[in-house]
Amino acid sequence: MKNWVFSRNIFVVLIYRILLIMFLFSLCRLGFFLFNFKMFPDIPISRFLTIMKGGLMFDISAVVYINMIFILLHIIPLEIRYSDIYQSVLKYLFFITNGIALAMNGMDFVYYRFVDKRATADVFQTFAQDDNNTKVFFRFLIDYWPAGLFIFFLWFLMFYLYNKVKSERPLKVNKPAYYSVNILLIPVVIALVIGAARGGYKHSTRPITISNAARYVENPRDVAIVLNTPFSIFRTFGKKPLAKYNFFDGEKLKELYNPVHIPLKTQPFKNENVVIIILESFAREYIGSLNPGLEGGKYEGYTPFIDSLIRVSLTFDVSIANGKKSIDAMPSVLASVPSLETPYTISHYANNQINGIAELLKRKGYYSAYFHGAPNGSMGFDSFTKMAGFSDYIGLNQYPYKADFDGIWGVWDEPFFKFFGEKLNCFRQPFLASIFSVSSHHPFKVPEKYAGRFKKGPAPILEVIGYSDFALRELFNEISTSPWFKNTLFVITADHTNESVHKEFQNNFGSYCVPIIFFKPGSDLKGYKQRIAQQIDIMPTVLNYLNYDEPYVAFGNDLMDDSYESFAFNTNGSTYNLYMKDHILEMIDNKPIGLYNYKNDIFLGINLLNKEPDIEKMMEEKLKAVIQTYNSRLIDNNMVIKKPDQ
Repeated sequence: MKNWVFSRNIFVVLIYRILLIMFLFSLCRLGFFLFNFKMFPDIPISRFLTIMKGGLMFDISAVVYINMIFILLHIIPLEIRYSDIYQSVLKYLFFITNGIALAMNGMDFVYYRFVDKRATADVFQTFAQDDNNTKVFFRFLIDYWPAGLFIFFLWFLMFYLYNKVKSERPLKVNKPAYYSVNILLIPVVIALVIGAARGGYKHSTRPITISNAARYVENPRDVAIVLNTPFSIFRTFGKKPLAKYNFFDGEKLKELYNPVHIPLKTQPFKNENVVIIILESFAREYIGSLNPGLEGGKYEGYTPFIDSLIRVSLTFDVSIANGKKSIDAMPSVLASVPSLETPYTISHYANNQINGIAELLKRKGYYSAYFHGAPNGSMGFDSFTKMAGFSDYIGLNQYPYKADFDGIWGVWDEPFFKFFGEKLNCFRQPFLASIFSVSSHHPFKVPEKYAGRFKKGPAPILEVIGYSDFALRELFNEISTSPWFKNTLFVITADHTNESVHKEFQNNFGSYCVPIIFFKPGSDLKGYKQRIAQQIDIMPTVLNYLNYDEPYVAFGNDLMDDSYESFAFNTNGSTYNLYMKDHILEMIDNKPIGLYNYKNDIFLGINLLNKEPDIEKMMEEKLKAVIQTYNSRLIDNNMVIKKPDQ
C-alpha cells in the first residue's frame, strides 16, 4: 500500500523538499537557542517568535545556495528526471549537501560558547594549519554528545521525510505543451532562487549579510539566533576589503584618535627584560581577587597564585580583550593591532608591515623569543611572531620531551612552563620573551597525576584553570632566584574569555573581561588602577615604562598616562563595541544601536540610547574615529613610522 505517498508534479516535489530542509533549519535554530539558553537570558516569547520569523530569510538564502545544483537538476525539462537512477542521484546529493549543512549548524551549538558569534569563513583558516583537528572533532563528539545526538535526529528526520512525497512520470502527456510549460518555468524558478539568495528583489536591496540579522533583534547579542551557520560562512567567504570612511577631516581625526606615539622621554632607556604571559581562556571571571563583589563578596575564584601575585602588581578595575579568538589576541598583545570584524592575521592585510614590540625592542639590542607548546604552525602563530619581529619561535617541535604532549593541543602547561623558565635562564640580557599556554583548552583535562587536586566548579574549564595557575606558580618559584628576575617586567593577560558561569559575565561587557596585570619584583608598580585597560594597551605601556624614545604606531594607549580618557573597543561579528566612561556603545553599520552603563546596569538590561545624548555623541565620534583610522591605515599599509631614508 502506498496511501502515504502522494504522486505529484516534480516542481511540487521540489518545493516540498526545499520546505523540508527549511523546517530542519528552523529546528536547528531552536536547538541552538536551547543548547545556549543561559547565554541569551530574558528573551520573551514574543521576541523569540520574531527572531524565528526573521531567521527564515537567512535560512532560505542558505538553502538555495546549498541546493543550487539539486534545484537545477530538478528543472531540466527532460523525461530522464523520472528515472530511478536519476532520482537516486538527486536523493544522495540532497542528503550529502544538506547533511553537511545541518552538521555545520550543530557545530555552532558548541563553538558559539567559545567565540560568542556564529562561525564564519575564517573558522577554516583558523584551524587550517592544525594537525590535530581530527582528534579535536571526535573529542567534541564525546564531550558534547547532546549536540551530536540532536544532529543525528535531524538527519533521521531528513531521511525519513524525504520520500513522503515522490514525483511520478506523467502517464499521458501532450509533449509540446509539456516541454513548453517546463521551459517557461525555468526562468521563473531561477528568478525565485535569485530573489531568495539575495534576500529580496528591490533594486535597493543588496544581498543580505550577517549584519542584516540585527533588524530582527532588540539586543545585538541575539543576532546569532537569527542566523544560521552555513549562511554566515557563505557570506564571509571572499569578504570584501575594508571600506574607507571620511567621517572626519585630518585634524579632527587626530584630535579624536591618533595611533602615532611620539615619546617625549628625557630619562634614559631602561634595559629591563620583558616577559609577556598569555594564558589560554583565562577569563577575569575566574580570578577571585578581581571580583570582590561576586556572589555577595564570598567568591574565591580558582587562581590562588594569581590572586597572591595581584597583591603586589598593578592591575585595573576594567580590562578588556580586543577579540574572541587566540588569533585576535596575538596581534593585539604583541603589536597593538586589534582585529575589527575579521581577525587581522587572516585578513587581506596580514602581510602589512607592522611594528611589533619585538621589532621595536630589537632596535635597543633585545633578543626575543616566543614560546607555544602546540605543534609549530598551529594557528599561524609562528608566522605572525616572525612578522612581529621575534628572533626565535619555540614550539612543540623544539621541545625535547615528547611524552609531555597532552595528545591534542600541545605540551602540558607545567612541564612547558618549566622548560620556558630554563630557557629564560640561558638568554642574554636584555630579552623579550612571551609564552602562550595551552592546557586550559577543551577537552579541559588535567594530567592524570593531578586528578582531584584542583578545585572544580560549574564549568569543566575551571579545574584546568586551577592547574594552569599552579603551573604559573611553579614557573615563578623556579625563576624567582635567577639573577635576571628582579630586572624584569612581567605582563600577564589572557587571549580571550571562555564559558561563563555568572550572569554578570554573559553579555557584551563581561564576555570580554580578561586580566591585564603588570608585575615588577620589588618595585612600586602596584595597585588597582581606576581606568579601562585593553590588550592593545600592553605594548605602548611597556614601551613607555622602559622610556622608549622612538616614534611608533600602536592602536592602544599608555596605561600609565592619565592625561586622556581611557577607553577600549572590539567587535563581535559586525557589532562594534566601545567601552568608555562606565558605558558601552554598540554600533552596527556605523549607527548606534545600544548604550548601556555597565557599572550601574551589570546585566546590560537598560538601553540608554537617546537618553544620554552627550555621552552617546562623544562615544559615537570616538568609535567612528577608531574605525576610520583603523580601516585607512590597514588599507594604505600605513602602520609603521618610516625613517627619512626609507
